[in-house]
Amino acid sequence: MRPKTIGIVISTYNHPAWLEKTLWGYMYQTHPDFELIIADDGSGNETRALIEHYRKIAFPDIKHVWHSDKGFQKSRILNEALLVATSEYLIFTDQDCIPRNDFVETHLKLAEEGFLLSGGYFKLPMDISLKITEDDVASQRSFDLSWLREHGLGCSFKNTKLIRSSAFSVCMNFITPTKTTWNGMNSSGWRKDMFAVNGYNEEMQYGGQDREFGERLFNMGIRSKQIRYSAICLHLDHKRPYKTDETMLKNRAIRKHTRQEMIIRTPSGIMKLN
Repeated sequence: MRPKTIGIVISTYNHPAWLEKTLWGYMYQTHPDFELIIADDGSGNETRALIEHYRKIAFPDIKHVWHSDKGFQKSRILNEALLVATSEYLIFTDQDCIPRNDFVETHLKLAEEGFLLSGGYFKLPMDISLKITEDDVASQRSFDLSWLREHGLGCSFKNTKLIRSSAFSVCMNFITPTKTTWNGMNSSGWRKDMFAVNGYNEEMQYGGQDREFGERLFNMGIRSKQIRYSAICLHLDHKRPYKTDETMLKNRAIRKHTRQEMIIRTPSGIMKLN
């Protein structure tokens, strides 16, 4: 059974320039019928104004879920987004990931009861990230390898992700050694399954909180499909000042406990169990 309704949850924090480029990608989707939710981890007025602008020109029903800035609290705002979502199937992604025009269509086509979809991204250097315009996204040339090479992209095996061929994508998804995990920039699943595991663990800050969410889905019996060569998004370059050794160690310990004890429902999720 395929889902009847699909939504996109985009996490953001104080980077309206990148968020705007990402919104361009959703303006030109081959499947334009989707719910759009911005999960805002405490951005300022510039982001709010940007979202209101795109509410007027492109997405009249966009939902902006916001809380005040208290450091990296992505898990908490994603849970708030889950509470306002109405679609039965949800794609989770980030403010710095421009989707190819078949991105939503691909997730919808490959969605299956009892599965999550595990995608990836194609990372761009900063100079190309800055150069991309709305016209580049609308025309899809920003996803064209020849255009990217003209603008300084180096040679790499990873460039094969941008080869637009169904047969090639199926083959590469099958043979890639990369594990199927829940990746916050490009993964999707059934909203009911997300509620069954009680959403994201709000004790976790940056570093593996998305993976832990997926590990609890796996513990519940959800299986996964690899789509990193099928559902394509361009990752815009940025720094990560919120990454600390302390939170990384803490999160690794939580993930280890989740795997060893086969935890399904986090006590620090949508519904607080403590």
